[in-house]
Amino acid sequence: MGYTLINGKFLASIIKEDLKIEIDSLRKKGIIPSLAVILVGENKASEKYVSFKEKTCQEIGIKSIVFKFSEDTQEEEITKLIDELNSNPSVNGILIQLPLPKHIDQNNLLLKIDPLKDVDGFTPYCLGKLLMDEPLFVPCTPKGILRMLDTYEIGIEGKNAVIVGRSIIVGKPLSLLLLKRNATVTICHSKTESLEEITRRADILCVAVGKPNFITEDMVKDGAVVIDIGINVSAYGKIIGDVDFERVKEKVSFITPVPGGVGPMTIAMLMENTIFATKLQKGLIE
Repeated sequence: MGYTLINGKFLASIIKEDLKIEIDSLRKKGIIPSLAVILVGENKASEKYVSFKEKTCQEIGIKSIVFKFSEDTQEEEITKLIDELNSNPSVNGILIQLPLPKHIDQNNLLLKIDPLKDVDGFTPYCLGKLLMDEPLFVPCTPKGILRMLDTYEIGIEGKNAVIVGRSIIVGKPLSLLLLKRNATVTICHSKTESLEEITRRADILCVAVGKPNFITEDMVKDGAVVIDIGINVSAYGKIIGDVDFERVKEKVSFITPVPGGVGPMTIAMLMENTIFATKLQKGLIE
C-alpha cells in the first residue's frame, strides 16, 4: 500500500505567506502585532521551541518579546509580569512555555492570563468556550492537526479517532475538535488496558505520549491515518516521533513525519492566533 506524507512544513509555509499579507495590512493601519513568551528554567526542548517561535515571528513581521526566568524563580515574580503584560496595550498575545518547574502551579498562572491575549488557548475561559463549541482561541497543536486533515481532504465525520495522550495541550482539546466534526473519539493514556486493541481500530490515530517509536506497526490498522505529535531525541541526537515511522508507513494511507509534520503547523497556528488576538483587541473583529 502506498502512503501519502502529510507535509506540515510545506503547508505551514503557505499559511505564513498568507499571514504576512495580513500583517502588512495591519502595519498600514499603524498596528504591529506582538507576542510575549515567558520561559522558565533551562529545559532544552522548551528553549528550542521558543527559538523557533521567535524566528517565525521575525519572518512574518510579528514583534516577539521573550522573558527568560531562572529555574528557581518564584511564582509571584511571574504573576507580576503577567499582570503587566495584561495591562500593556502594545502586547497582543501572552504565552507561557510549558512545562514549568515543579514548584510553580501551572494552572494558577494560566488563570492570570487575559483570555483575549491567550493565544495558546489554555486558560479556563478558552478551554470552556471550546467545550461549549464556541471557541475563542483554539490550542495551536490541535488546530494545526485539523487544518492538516482538511487540507489533505481526510474525512473525519463518522470515523473512529483514537488519541493516545490526555494533556490540555493536545489530547483533551483535540478530542473536542474531533467530536465537533462528528468523529467517534477514544482517548487512551498510561492506565489504558489493551491499548493495542484500541489503536488497531482507529481510522485516525493521533499520538502524543513523548515516548520514541512507541507506536509499532502491529498497533496500527491497515489504511489508517497516523498523526505523530511526539518530539523525542534519539541516542544519536536525531529528532524522532512517538511512531516507528519506517515500519508503520507501509501500513497506512496518510502519515505525518517528525520533524516536518505537526511541529511547523503548531507554530503557524500560534502566529494565526496572535494576529486574530491583535484584530480582536483593536476592534477589527466583532
